[in-house]
Amino acid sequence: MDMAMTDPTPPGDSDARLLERARGGDRPALEELLGRHQRRVYRFGLSMCRDSEDARDVVQDTLLAVARSIHDFRGASSVSTWLYTIARSFCIKKRRRSIHAPASEVSMDGSEGLSAVKSVADPGRTPDEILAGRQVEEALRASIGRLQPIYREALILRDVEGLTAPEVAEIVGITVDAVKSRLHRARATVRAELAPLLALPDDVHASGCPDIVALFSAHLEGDIDSSVCIEMEHHLDGCPGCRARCDGLRAVLARCRASPLPDVPADIQADLRRALSQLEPRPLGLPR
Repeated sequence: MDMAMTDPTPPGDSDARLLERARGGDRPALEELLGRHQRRVYRFGLSMCRDSEDARDVVQDTLLAVARSIHDFRGASSVSTWLYTIARSFCIKKRRRSIHAPASEVSMDGSEGLSAVKSVADPGRTPDEILAGRQVEEALRASIGRLQPIYREALILRDVEGLTAPEVAEIVGITVDAVKSRLHRARATVRAELAPLLALPDDVHASGCPDIVALFSAHLEGDIDSSVCIEMEHHLDGCPGCRARCDGLRAVLARCRASPLPDVPADIQADLRRALSQLEPRPLGLPR
């Protein structure tokens, strides 16, 4: 079965059903389960490792680890949470083995990878608009790449991969409050770095203005009550600068969410199929 896929969430059996079938020795179910998630794991590896070769190793090692330990997973968390937890552990190992960070940002928009945010051609946009959009997207990719790993992973898992804060907390092994703290800082940092390209006001607060970016980020996580939300909306109605800052954060997060999924290289998929075929059978396990 070709593990490549065009739709990250194809119709058919649920993850839980595929997991049940895979644990019972159904090889096609296992391959479908891995194929359903492989592109997201690859994107995560590209974003965290910032090196296409390391990302190739991460996706292959992650999917093989899942295949080998499928019988030990009891479904206490979602399949995606389990996958990201394993992928994160391999990313950390790669980082620890590297004496230095990459000397330069790796271009991920070729056959070996994909930038964190990549422009999608729009026939309605002028060449100047397309160029400006690509500049913003490249700046966003670079800004995310400059974040310290603990902040980068929080933003990638929450705002690119779309996991919930509790799921991110489970993957990273910290509290939900700690995840949100890291997330707010990462969002504010990236938004501030992109402010010149997005023609946003700086983060110097006018007299009487709150830290609106942090407040709005907290609002997005459901962490402010209705009375504070009403006060924030009232302030935004009368403060164009703060409203522009919030709009800028919205724009950054929208670009994060629009990050397309890279195709896993064909040679990696071929290697995975060969490795799966060589796994030893076991009770309720994977047949040859």
